[in-house]
Amino acid sequence: MNKNYKSFFDVSNEVVIITGVNGQLGSSYARAFLELGARVVGLDIFESENSTLLGLDYAESYIFCNGDVTNKNSLLNALVKTELNFGTPTVLINNAAIDSPPSSPPEENGPFEEYPESSWDKVMDVNLKGVYLCCQVFGGSMAKANKGSIINISSIYGVLSPDQKIYKYRRDRGEVFFKPVAYSASKSGILNLTRYLSVYWANKNVRVNTLTIAGVFNNQENEFIDSYCERIPIGRMAHLGEYNGALIYLASQSASYMTGSNLILDGGWTAI
Repeated sequence: MNKNYKSFFDVSNEVVIITGVNGQLGSSYARAFLELGARVVGLDIFESENSTLLGLDYAESYIFCNGDVTNKNSLLNALVKTELNFGTPTVLINNAAIDSPPSSPPEENGPFEEYPESSWDKVMDVNLKGVYLCCQVFGGSMAKANKGSIINISSIYGVLSPDQKIYKYRRDRGEVFFKPVAYSASKSGILNLTRYLSVYWANKNVRVNTLTIAGVFNNQENEFIDSYCERIPIGRMAHLGEYNGALIYLASQSASYMTGSNLILDGGWTAI
């Protein structure tokens, strides 16, 4: 047994793929691994200020790949670029996801009975098919190398139904607003995709786990923050960076016996 406990959370030798790197959380995840010495490949459909800054700050250990998680050829190209620059990926963080934001057209956030089929297809394509394809491409590469950790990002809304009372303040001011169904269904699907792959690749030394998270402060309107935080036992949303420790744990040898699990960080939301 390895008793060098100081090395338990060492990720300095990891090659980390992070999808949706342009987002608030994706760029935070990338910076956390880079600061700990890992090499990181950020994947997104276009380069943004976040990914540009990462490239400037960590020029030798970060590269950006234009990639579409719904397009397998695009992901295969990203794998080639990763292998040429850093070698075989050892960690995959499936972070890319879309939802219907509050500013979406009325039909996006209307009653379930009127939710557009096209919206369902688009969310499922990115949030579930995208994870499946990334696991095929990058996870398949890990399996060939007999080493890897895949971390699929889910949501409390994939474990429990959205609490529509949180959005009552919008209906009280005359809007028609319900948290849509597709995001919740897609994030729920990730849980069993994780379980399937954890068993499938168990003999390949590829661990597959889900990290289920709650909301994070991101300049939301005050009425939403107040309503949302009333539902959380800790009394607040997460601060940026509070999910990073769990990712480091799941990527490191500290979690060497953990696979097929769902690690929940939600301020106590799902405990109620």
